[in-house]
Amino acid sequence: MAFKTCSRIHLLGGFRNFRTSLATSAYTTTSSGDLATPEYRIKFSSDGKDISPWHDIPLKDGEYFNFINEIPKYTKAKMEVATKESLNPIAQDIKKGKLRDYHGPIFWNYGCLPQTWEDPNILHPVVKCKGDNDPVDVVEIGSKALASGSVSKVKVLGVLAMIDDGELDWKVIAIHADDALASELNDVSDIEAKLPGVVSGIREWFRWYKTPDDKPLNAFGFNEEALPRKVALEVIEETHHYYKDLVAGKSEKGKLWLP
Repeated sequence: MAFKTCSRIHLLGGFRNFRTSLATSAYTTTSSGDLATPEYRIKFSSDGKDISPWHDIPLKDGEYFNFINEIPKYTKAKMEVATKESLNPIAQDIKKGKLRDYHGPIFWNYGCLPQTWEDPNILHPVVKCKGDNDPVDVVEIGSKALASGSVSKVKVLGVLAMIDDGELDWKVIAIHADDALASELNDVSDIEAKLPGVVSGIREWFRWYKTPDDKPLNAFGFNEEALPRKVALEVIEETHHYYKDLVAGKSEKGKLWLP
């Protein structure tokens, strides 16, 4: 999808004191505050109305899924949909009072699927962990860096069952619907054939990325295998069901912001 304006600002993150907008399909983002400060936000709107990217963008767009990109590939700032803030803007995560950055760049676009939720109250029968209380994460393996806040159609290819600090944290692997390789990639086995090393690269990056902070290695369920598209679709369906229970008041929301 084409960006109308200023995608470079979101990608590079080297500017200060600006307010700009980015349009992707039916959604427009407006950035405010200074980059690399606690006040920086990317807010979403549609048809002139402020919206929540988590709650108001549909999970699917035809045969594809909507992907909200939080972190552009080759960047380090840990941007994320702020699930506890009103209307859930994208902000930089803060840990122990400090803005959070990865210790090295991530090599893929990283974001989430709207209208999904990993329920922290439900124990997964296989990995024996509960959900991490967030929307389902997506690692988009296309060739282009996508702007933070962009909304794109992606094809789901597979999923990794990461276990982070005792919580289940699914990592869906997908590719932008308009990527040159999208027509050739339909499942995990196709990734291995066309892009050898990408799946293992994702697994190892997420295994090790917290160790510079003296955290233990992350683990992976299902014998560390990247599970096929069929299982990934089941994970998405299940977490979409959990999400619907959340907004219907059937699950404890804690501090999460709901419309």
